Amino acid sequence: MKRLALAVVLALALPATGLADEPTVVKLRDRAMAGDSIAWPFVSELTTRFGPRPAGSASEAAAAAWAAKELKRLGFSNVRVEPFPLVGWIRGEEEAVLLADRPQPLVAAALGGSPPTPAGGVEGEVVVFASLEELKAAPAGSLAGRIAMVDGRTVRTQSGQGYGAAGAARAWGPSEAAKKGAVAYLVRSIGTSTHRFAHTGSTRYVDGKVAIPAFALSNADADQIGRLAALGERPRVRLSSTASYAPNTRSQHVIAEVRGREKPDEIVLAAAHLDSWDQGTGAIDDAAGVAIIAAAAKLIADLPQRPRRTVRIVFYGAEEVTQPHASDVGGRAYSEPRAGEIGRHVLAGESDFGAGRVFALALPPKAAEAPFGREALRLLGPIGVIPSQRSPGRGGVDIAPLASAGVPVFALEQDGTDYFDFHHTADDTLDKIDRQALDQNVAAWATLLWLAADSEVDFRALAAS
Repeated sequence: MKRLALAVVLALALPATGLADEPTVVKLRDRAMAGDSIAWPFVSELTTRFGPRPAGSASEAAAAAWAAKELKRLGFSNVRVEPFPLVGWIRGEEEAVLLADRPQPLVAAALGGSPPTPAGGVEGEVVVFASLEELKAAPAGSLAGRIAMVDGRTVRTQSGQGYGAAGAARAWGPSEAAKKGAVAYLVRSIGTSTHRFAHTGSTRYVDGKVAIPAFALSNADADQIGRLAALGERPRVRLSSTASYAPNTRSQHVIAEVRGREKPDEIVLAAAHLDSWDQGTGAIDDAAGVAIIAAAAKLIADLPQRPRRTVRIVFYGAEEVTQPHASDVGGRAYSEPRAGEIGRHVLAGESDFGAGRVFALALPPKAAEAPFGREALRLLGPIGVIPSQRSPGRGGVDIAPLASAGVPVFALEQDGTDYFDFHHTADDTLDKIDRQALDQNVAAWATLLWLAADSEVDFRALAAS
């Protein structure tokens, strides 16, 4: 409450910049805060009707077809589904067992892209490393016939930075373990929950393949192996997986617009991703983001007057996966065919961090100090949004290729303190979304999108200054 009060005081202290239709913006924001949007029914129907939506799956394709039909029904313009090729990955059946006089079942999940084990599984002594760097330092051949395990913990933070710090072990661990002769790889789940769920996620292809079978181990089971090793035991584990690849499949983007009244060729883009992992129902990752940007854009579309510029929403496909020759296949599938249109994208943002409350706004360099930034913070302050202490960088995974091509990006930073308790697990379900926090997200997005789309601000010039 103290933070909210301070944010309101600071925001109200900022001078107004003469926004011509400020009452419209306030109504837009307050309507969203009151829950008068499509956000909750949209996320509820998406997760209930289609459940998990792995990239390239029939459920992802069906969800995309439904979303396009729904956006057309809601009155959006230029609604289309854009397919692109993909190498699909299918989990299959998996099992992990700690071998001893008294065997213990372990909770593990194959990492996305991992190859299957041989029939009957693979087993070996587990060699525990505290970090990826420690694994890299192991002598060549020292893991022959063994299973490498990186036991680094994910630090709980509001911003989610702990995930980025821990994630390299999931991405690059299998290839490093293979270099040392390991027959399989384990990583402590890249998550903060004490619940006995394994946090899946993609690992990286190296030279077109994932070298050895790779699994995430629940935090509780990683603790168990760590304790055995500390007692001087030499834990042995058997791992089995029937994972497979589907090389000739596809994913797709769903795109819709609120066309600008004066400059329809100038685009303010809002992104989220429709695909999800296969264990939960993809509620916080990222059906929440899909619902937030759809609801924000719908509120703008319902205004008596459209903004000057076009607001484009994109439900990206295949955000969660890596590919044999690309790590950002979904983002590139949107940006590369639009090389001639990138210059007309004036600003882009991504909602892909669940539905925790937005607490800060990060704008392109110099934009926060400019009249636009002051106005945005003045109008967002009453709902608890303060200036960010960080740069928006390259945005999220989906819009990073746009940022690399010169499109300025913004970030509406969310409270992710408990996000990695559920992310990429079977516990990522609708009940983890707080409806009031979801409404606050819609309010923040609707406000920022309207201000950017109805302005004539040259965000590229501000980003370059």
